[in-house]
Amino acid sequence: MLHIKKSLVILGICGITALTACQSNKLAGEGDGIYERSGNTLNVNTQRPELYNRDTDNNNGNFMNNRNTDNNTNNNFGYVRHQKSPIMGENVNNSYGVINREQLADMISAYCADINDVDDISTLVTDEEVLVIYSTDSKDRNLTADQVKKTAMSVVPRWYHVYVSDNTSLRRYVENFATNSPNTKSVNNGLNKVIKEMLKSPQGYKMGNGENENGEKIGEKYNNNNRNMK
Repeated sequence: MLHIKKSLVILGICGITALTACQSNKLAGEGDGIYERSGNTLNVNTQRPELYNRDTDNNNGNFMNNRNTDNNTNNNFGYVRHQKSPIMGENVNNSYGVINREQLADMISAYCADINDVDDISTLVTDEEVLVIYSTDSKDRNLTADQVKKTAMSVVPRWYHVYVSDNTSLRRYVENFATNSPNTKSVNNGLNKVIKEMLKSPQGYKMGNGENENGEKIGEKYNNNNRNMK
């Protein structure tokens, strides 16, 4: 009888161990777990949506807001677990390199339009910078500039630098870059000149210790143009 009880205990422990292993595999994205593995990224939802969910009218290319339906993933929280590869250099060319800059610009302009005393927003997103031109009748220009800048900062990756201006005469110069790319010759020199003019407008408050108003770190060089922090 004692041997039988010991055998039952051993079988019970083995069963619990096997069940735990199965659950661990599912959580790790193996088999039919709640996560779907895509490279080093474990996604709760099997679909990989755009930067943000908006329907596109294929006839004229205009954006339309999604309708809230029970099956719309936009109703859910966003959650992704990303595991850094133990192989050095494997994460260099990762998926964040294919950011849709036009969608980022659209999002920033839309969010800034909700700020009090701010309207008619033009946003240019390059590979490392955001330029925002807006009109305002605010009595506190620096506070308004800070709100616009931080709104843009909340949308783009943290390595971006954000420049804002309420000088609407600069709008046409910013718009001229809309059809350019980072590989366009002389585009950096043109951006330097526009940013220099934008910096004559209030830029809000410093982002933190070691960072100026535009998110530039001390001694930082970027965009191969040696535009350093003031």
